[in-house]
Amino acid sequence: MNTSQVAKLLGVSPKTVQRWVKQLNLQMERNELGHYFFTEEDIGTLRDIKDQLNQGILFQEVKVTEKKPPRKAVVKIAEAPPADLNYEEIMQKLKALDQKISSKADSVVSYQLLQHRREIEELNSRIEELEAKVETLEKQKEKHPMEHALVFDHVKPPKKQKRRSLISSLFSF
Repeated sequence: MNTSQVAKLLGVSPKTVQRWVKQLNLQMERNELGHYFFTEEDIGTLRDIKDQLNQGILFQEVKVTEKKPPRKAVVKIAEAPPADLNYEEIMQKLKALDQKISSKADSVVSYQLLQHRREIEELNSRIEELEAKVETLEKQKEKHPMEHALVFDHVKPPKKQKRRSLISSLFSF
């Protein structure tokens, strides 16, 4: 059982179970992740500790009735890599992957450059068209200045506002 299950069984919090194990130096099994794993014998020991505390015995005076030899943690050993893969083969595969990534990155950048070049060429042609239109409009204006007057050619000067007296400006609505 894990710590949470034992805590529910005993009616205490998981932190309490962990504190009892640590402070009383109880030798409990641990799984591969380092979590406590309790056997029926361990649960009996913890029940005995809880009973002593419920009888009013101070925590420092609690006696663990059972003395068992320290247990070793359960650790799973990772499998060794297959013997047919050696260091040189792995390095060659890594180099090949690196080359593929580099070539892919180069092709992406080349594609982006071509796209940008097309966009710039389109903008240049559009600018040339606009320049040609502006030139024709300017020529038409020179030939017939009054017939083809542009809006911005007739700029009126701003009107001057009359100064009001201080008193009239204060009381005017």
